[in-house]
Formats: sequence, C-alpha cells, structure tokens
Amino acid sequence: MKELPADGVDLVITSPPYFQQRDYGGGIGNESTLSEYLDSLLKVVQECVRVTKPTGSIVYNLGDKYLPQSGLQLVPYRFADRVQTELGLYLVNIINWHKSNPTPHQCKTRLVNATEPFFHFTREKSYYYDKDSFEKTEPKVNETKSTTKGLKYIELLKDSDLSVSEKRYAETEIRKVIQEYHDGELYDFRIKIRDVHAPAYGGQGGGRTNQLKNQGFTIIRMHGQKMKTDVLSHPVANHKNLGHSAIYPSSLIERIIPLCCPENGIVLDPYMGSGSTAIASQNLDRNFIGFELNPEYCELANERIKKNHP
Repeated sequence: MKELPADGVDLVITSPPYFQQRDYGGGIGNESTLSEYLDSLLKVVQECVRVTKPTGSIVYNLGDKYLPQSGLQLVPYRFADRVQTELGLYLVNIINWHKSNPTPHQCKTRLVNATEPFFHFTREKSYYYDKDSFEKTEPKVNETKSTTKGLKYIELLKDSDLSVSEKRYAETEIRKVIQEYHDGELYDFRIKIRDVHAPAYGGQGGGRTNQLKNQGFTIIRMHGQKMKTDVLSHPVANHKNLGHSAIYPSSLIERIIPLCCPENGIVLDPYMGSGSTAIASQNLDRNFIGFELNPEYCELANERIKKNHP
C-alpha cells in the first residue's frame, strides 16, 4: 500500500482475518494476544487513511472472539474505539449485518451469533454519501399485504375512553388509512389513541400531541420507500470447493459500495482474500485495488475476477 499515492481512493472496504479464528496461512489473525492483533490492524488502517480521499470512506467488517475462560472479547468494538481515539476517524454508522443463515453450534449456554458489524469511518465530517443509490440496492421482496392490518386499532378504539362522536370519527379515518395502505399509497402507518398509547416521545408539544388531546387520536402515515436502517439482512456466502475458509458475500458488499463510492470511483481492499470486493466493484462499474499476502488466495481471486468479467 505504500506504493499508492495519497488521497486517491474513494472507498476502503474490507474484512481482515479475525482474531485466532482460523488458519489464514500466516499474517494478521495469528497474534498471541488481542492487543497485538489490534496493533497489527491499526497499522494497516493508518495506511488506509493516507491513501483515502478526504471525502472518502473506510469500512471494516470484523467478527468477535469467544474465549471459554472470559467470554466474548468485544474485538470489533475495541478495534473501533482505538481507530477513533488513536487515528481520530469519524464514525458514521455501525452497519449491522444480520446473517439470515448463521452457522449453528451445539453450545447449550449461549445463543447462536447471527450478527457482525461493519464500521463506517470517514476522515472528515463532510464525505461522499449517496443514500438514494443505497436505497436502490435493496433486494426486491414480494411482500403480501396483511388483510388484518390496522384492525387492531379499531378494537382498541372500542375499549377506549373516547366519546361516541370521537370514536365514530376516528374509526372513519382509520378505515381510510387502511385503504390507502392496501392501495399502495403507503408502505406503513401507525396510530395512537388518547390514553391507550403513550404520547409523543418526551411529551413534547406539537401537531400529534394536539391531535391526541383535541380529537382523541393521531395517524402517522409513512410514504415512499420503506425506512432504511443500519441493519442489512443477508445470507452468509456458501461457496463449495473454492479454497478459502472465510468468504464474505460480494452481493452484500454491493449494498454498501454505492453508498460510499461514486461510479468509476476506486475501491480498495487491503485483505482481498478470494476477491469478493473486486467482483462487487466490477459488477457496479467501480475500479478496484486489492492486496493479498497468500499466493493461493491471489490465484483464486484472479480466477474468480476473470470468470466474472472476461
């Protein structure tokens, strides 16, 4: 990475070897202590900062480590804390990867781990961020609209302390919003009824608080696309006979790249592994740079890249 010029990369996105998790063939991940492991990671992050544009992003995915004698080590969060305190990077989000097909285990004393964080850091508080492009990457899901959506509010209304006239008006308006939902005008809605639901958070005055007080109910309509949160639900990659012990899915990385890197921008992965970041970049018309110490992984990555984009 020292051969790269400063301030040239739009996005660093990577998943380094996890601490004492598996044999990666040498290098980072095989340190004897967690402190040494974090020291190794930060040396690379420091170089990532140098080569990233002031408006660029650095996104790291890390898994935790469980030790029988002391439990979870909070490895990702210790890493993030050191990046903030020692390198002074700005933490934008912790994007939580929810694994829809987590690896099962037989342990009877703890739950199966089904999440991993992606830490989104930037050099400055002003950075490239294309939320509209991110929204377009959401997988299309054919959702069947509930036939009972909103009916619970009518039942709650009947048992409320609202007057007869208030109940009559509220039911009319609730049935209207239910119809808007079924007509596709809304992706969701919420309703609050006086003395049934809690008032606005913190009890602030305002339109909805006044509606609860004066008419007995308020309706919150949610227009447009479904709310985008910091949770990405995606299956773990399952590639047989690829020769790499830990492959994060390129389709997951394709969710994040458009958010942080413009078209024809440069994506860097300092732990290229099997080439998933390169493939995601190819698929999205981004340029890519990757580094990998293991010669077998280099060969594997090059083969996958050529097959993906001959």
